[in-house]
Formats: sequence, C-alpha cells, structure tokens
Amino acid sequence: MIVSDSGNIGENIGQISRRAVVAGLLVGSCSLPVWRAGAQEAQMLPARPDSQATIQVGTQPSIPQPPVQAAAPPAPFRSHRIAVRAVGSGPDVILIPGLASGPQIWNRLTAALPGYRYHFIHVRGFAGLPADLNSYGHVLAPVADEIARYIRETRIHAPSLIGHSMGGTLGMLLALKPQLAIARLMVVDMLPDGAAMLGSSSSGLGQLAAQLNSYLKGTPVGRQLLSDMVRQSPGGRDSDPAVISQSLADIAQQNLAPSLARLNLPLRVVYALPADGKLQASQANRFRAAYGRVKNAQLQGLGPSGHMIMQDQPARFTAQVRDFLGK
Repeated sequence: MIVSDSGNIGENIGQISRRAVVAGLLVGSCSLPVWRAGAQEAQMLPARPDSQATIQVGTQPSIPQPPVQAAAPPAPFRSHRIAVRAVGSGPDVILIPGLASGPQIWNRLTAALPGYRYHFIHVRGFAGLPADLNSYGHVLAPVADEIARYIRETRIHAPSLIGHSMGGTLGMLLALKPQLAIARLMVVDMLPDGAAMLGSSSSGLGQLAAQLNSYLKGTPVGRQLLSDMVRQSPGGRDSDPAVISQSLADIAQQNLAPSLARLNLPLRVVYALPADGKLQASQANRFRAAYGRVKNAQLQGLGPSGHMIMQDQPARFTAQVRDFLGK
C-alpha cells in the first residue's frame, strides 16, 4: 500500500512515533497503540481559549487512505494467426470453426441461444481472412497456442469450448494443455485421429499427407492443382489454398486418441449420421471406438446430416448445445 506523507501525524496528540504509525499501516489497520501523555507532553499542547486544556488518551488521528484502484482492463488482443470477436454477455463460450470455415457457421446457433458471451474464432487464411503468419510452416499447433494466449491475456476463466471438424481438434489440443482451465468441451463431427475421418490413420495417411502437401505447395504444377481444387470447393473459395493444404497435412498427422485419457472435464461429441441405416451403425461404431474409453464423455449422433450438422440439423444441434452448456 502506498501512503503519501501529508504532514506531521503526531501534531495533534504529541510526538507520536512515526515508526508506530508506519507499523500500524503495514498490518492493514489504521488503529494506533494507546499512548499515554506525560506532563511534559501536556505542556506542549496549546490550551483552548474557552476551557482548560485536556488530553484524550487513546484517540487516533484520521489518516487519509489512498483510493482503491480497479484492475486495469486487458489490452486489446492482436494475433497474426487468428482474429477474435466477442459478442453478448454471460458465461464464456469459445466457438472454433473447421477447415476453410469462418465464424458465420455459428450464427444460427448463437441467435437461438442468447445469454452467453460468445467468442468467435476466425483462423487466418480461411473464409476471406488474409493468411498472415499461417502462410508459413505448420498451422494447427500454432493456432491452438494463439487461442490459449487469447484465453489467458483476456482473462477468461474456465470457458466452454465448441469446435467443429478441425475446430474440434483444436478444442482437444486446448483441453489437453495442463496450464489452461477449460470448463467443458464439445467436439462436432471430428475423430481424435484426424486421418480416421478419411478411413485411414495418422500412421498410414500422415506421411502421405506430408508428401502431398509438399508437392501441392512446393511446385508450380502442384500449386495450380491445389488452387483449382479449392476454387471448385464451395467451402474453400475464399480461403488460402496453401493454408488449407498445410492444415490438412497437420490434421492427418495428428492423433490425439492416446492422450484423451488425461482429459478431466465433461466431453460431448456430436457426430453426423447419414441417411442410410447401415452407414449409421458403422458411423456410430467408429465414434464409440474412438471416444468410448474417455471418462465423462457423452456421444450423440444426429441425422440425417452431412458434415455441417449445425446447418443440416439446426434445431436438434441447438438442443444439444443448450443441454451441454446447462441451460
């Protein structure tokens, strides 16, 4: 505590020891010890003109206290890998879109479910946002680190995470960070072994994906081929082809299944079910095998639906999120 020296504190009660005053302030109390004035001290006090001078034993002078200052608000968050927009008030919910998607995929959900402070993550290089540093090197792990930095620097306490597809992988990476407090996690249509979404595994497809990524980004023919593929994809037309290619390679080489046993938070996995009954059973078996041993995990298939469950089944998806968040 900083106290300004505003004068001689003992002026009205005699020569009170400055050391005692400082000691009283350091223990957080304005109370001073009871001082008994001697005869010599009494003679030093001026007599009041209308009555005999008296000395009150045990009284204390009024010591001005510094005003209590509120904590400074966090500085605006800036990142070369993500952009973030916070909307609303209430418990914090962080929404992470998938590959080549932007925050708009959550618009119908957030409109139907008010009462939260939503943090919309936009990965640079996707959905019209310039790539910036995501043009260089890996994408997945650095983006996860930036979202973690956003949570810390903006002082968000125990947010809920909802991630779709690649955003689900990012959500799992965040939930596995030991220094980060996450309240709960929802993964939307994503397996912990990213290559398993294509019917393979990180050990089988990962090396091939890395080689293909090098070809697509590192040769003129590969770059043209990648650009054509992205341009023909409705979800990727406004996204950076190189960022998409690198992200796919990162996902294909990422297998979080062995680490999920360390998760110590509620986990909800919502996955898409095709219209065909036999394919539904196969899809359910894949997700149960991937997440079935994770404690506190709940799995729910929604269908018929494609990969974008929040668009194909908006009412049922919103009901799942409402239950997941506790409202």
